[in-house]
Amino acid sequence: MTSNSTQLPFINQPSFPLREELKIRAWAGLALAAVWGLSKTMRFSYVGTQDLFAGWERGEQVILAFWHNRMLLMPFPYRGPKACIMNSSHRDGEIISRVIRRFGIISVRGSSTRGWVSGLKGMVEAYQQGYDLIIVPDGPRGPRYQAKPGVLQLARSTGARVYPVTYGAAWKTHIGSWDRLIIPFPFSKVCYVVGQPLSVPADASPDLMEEKRQELEHTLQTITAQADALADASFSSE
Repeated sequence: MTSNSTQLPFINQPSFPLREELKIRAWAGLALAAVWGLSKTMRFSYVGTQDLFAGWERGEQVILAFWHNRMLLMPFPYRGPKACIMNSSHRDGEIISRVIRRFGIISVRGSSTRGWVSGLKGMVEAYQQGYDLIIVPDGPRGPRYQAKPGVLQLARSTGARVYPVTYGAAWKTHIGSWDRLIIPFPFSKVCYVVGQPLSVPADASPDLMEEKRQELEHTLQTITAQADALADASFSSE
C-alpha cells in the first residue's frame, strides 16, 4: 500500500471523539497482534489458486469475493500489489479497516445497508487507479451465505473477473454472531479454495445479473463445503 493512500480521492476517513478513537486504536492493535500471531502458527494449503496467482503475475486486476465468516485470515493469501475493500464507517468497521491496512488493503466507506452508492463509486475509482477489489457479498448483516448483487454491479462496471475465495480450518471455534464467524485455533491446518472466476458483460440485462448472482452464490457455497471437508479430513488424519 502506498504511504499516501489515505489522501486518495475515494478514501473518506471517518473521525471519532477522542475517547472512542483511543478505544479503536487499542482494539485494532490487539486484533492485529492476535491475527498476525495466529497466522505464524498456521499450516496453509491451496486449491484452485493457479489461475488467480498467474493473473496477478500478469498484472491483471480482479475482484475477490468471500463470505463474511471467512474474513479473519483472508489477508494472508493475497498476492496482488494493492487492494481496496468496502467497509462500514462505524467503530467495528474502523477497527477492521485499520487492521487490514497493515496488509496493504485500504477501505472505502459504505455497505449494502448504508452508503452503498458512494461506496460503489469509491470502489470503481479505486479500480481505475490499479487496485484489486474485495467484496463480502453476504455482509454486513446477512443473511449468511446469500450473495447480494453488489459484487456483480462492480464486475459489470469494471470488467474485472470475480474470483470466489474461501477457506476451512481443521481446529476452530465459532462466534455466536449472525455469520458464525470462524476463529481458527493456533497450529491449525488451513485450506484455501478458489473457485472458477465469472465475468459480467457491460450490457448485462437484469435477468443475466440475477443468473450471475446465483452462480456466484452457488460457487461460494460449494467451495466453502469443499474447504471445510478438506480441513476436516486433515484433522482426522492427524
